[in-house]
Amino acid sequence: MTRPLRVAFAGTPEFAATALQALIDAGHTMCLVLSQPDRPSGRGLKLQASAVKQVALQHQLPVAQPTSLRLDGRYPDEAAQAREALLAAQPDVLVVVAYGLLLPQWVLDLPPLGCLNIHASLLPRWRGAAPIHRAIEAGDTETGVCIMQMDAGLDTGAVRHRVTETIRPDDTTARLHDRLAALGAQAVLHTLSNWEACPPQAQATEGVTYAHKIDKAEALLDWQRPALALACQVRAFDPFPGSQTEWLGERHKIWAAQPLSEAPAGALNPALPGTVVAMGPHGVDVACGTGWLRVTELQRPGGRRLPVAEFLKGSALAVGVTAAPLPDPA
Repeated sequence: MTRPLRVAFAGTPEFAATALQALIDAGHTMCLVLSQPDRPSGRGLKLQASAVKQVALQHQLPVAQPTSLRLDGRYPDEAAQAREALLAAQPDVLVVVAYGLLLPQWVLDLPPLGCLNIHASLLPRWRGAAPIHRAIEAGDTETGVCIMQMDAGLDTGAVRHRVTETIRPDDTTARLHDRLAALGAQAVLHTLSNWEACPPQAQATEGVTYAHKIDKAEALLDWQRPALALACQVRAFDPFPGSQTEWLGERHKIWAAQPLSEAPAGALNPALPGTVVAMGPHGVDVACGTGWLRVTELQRPGGRRLPVAEFLKGSALAVGVTAAPLPDPA
């Protein structure tokens, strides 16, 4: 479409804020912004506005923060107020990016052009809450962004536009997140400006995978796994929740690592998975179920992320130390 649209926006984190800013800069009329309620954050647990709300306030945009949008749910009054706000805003379209709340059918049906979602994967691969993390963790070499016409399912709607992006060997979730946020912002602008040229295409029925939400319990490394899989996990869990292992009775966070296909020179042999087999300024080399993992950035409890050469100056870690086994599942 060539005319500026009346756009309502629903989103919460930094990924979404990038898209909101792009829509503002493109000249669309931002008639309402929905974001999740302010949350306690930081050491003082002070209420913190979301990244999306902060952008909205900078541009003096109207903001609504309902706890739920379900008219028949636990917060019907808040949902009803949000409905009145959306009706009064009269949006042509609702753009949704990492909002964090399910959209009931009344929301999907309200804008004439429906609801568009910016999703950070090549659907139907990695539907769900954590597509960037899971793509890196799985060792994928390609991902991207889809602009999806939302329906009642979990990321099952038809795709109007998609853009691919290479996952680089050194990509962490943080690095890939920033590139995909920028791609998503440009992709939604392209879709809105070329509406007729971006007809909805049904997703394939094969190749469906789900990117389940990241749980802190996943942070512990299972040294029985191959070194390549563990290196992917380390990259995927940076910056959250960070990969961990227990050495010398302390939980160490591992922030950077690379797989080794051959045993490092002079390595302790044989060695159980999780055992430090060699170490030096180049890294801490750890035996895995298959191969070895060279850890190059670590953090002790209460400490800072440090390159391995700095870390080892104040650490008792030594060749032969073995990681504590994973706790039995509850």
